[in-house]
Amino acid sequence: MTVTTQKDSTSDAVRLELDAHPSTSTALDGGWWPRSTDAVAELPSLLAALDGKRGDITHALLNVADWDLPHPRRMPTGGKRAVRLGWYASQPSGLLTLVCDFGRSRFDLFIVPPAAGDAAAATGMHAAADPEDTRRAGALLEEINKPK
Repeated sequence: MTVTTQKDSTSDAVRLELDAHPSTSTALDGGWWPRSTDAVAELPSLLAALDGKRGDITHALLNVADWDLPHPRRMPTGGKRAVRLGWYASQPSGLLTLVCDFGRSRFDLFIVPPAAGDAAAATGMHAAADPEDTRRAGALLEEINKPK
């Protein structure tokens, strides 16, 4: 599944690219480019785009330093349930892990920094969704943040 990256920064479309054939042996399942570091504003549309793809998303694991306050413990999904949010200093920067209930599956997504340019974001999301690319979130983050 690939969700097209929108060039229009005012669009509500989720800027997401996923491996079309997910596997448990890849480092990452794809890349996500949020528009800000406000998790309360950014996560609902991502959760809606991914929910049900591998079962219901039950938990999200985030690096506490990657996101602005507040750091809520639950995020409503629009349905009868909420996703539990875990904020950890030990979660690698640039990585979002979404845990699903179905078969204990999950999504490991590279988070492209909101301030990244279009080209860097596209490169990072494409690399994260490429099953042949074995780099983890930290290495992709380094690549995006390298001075040109």
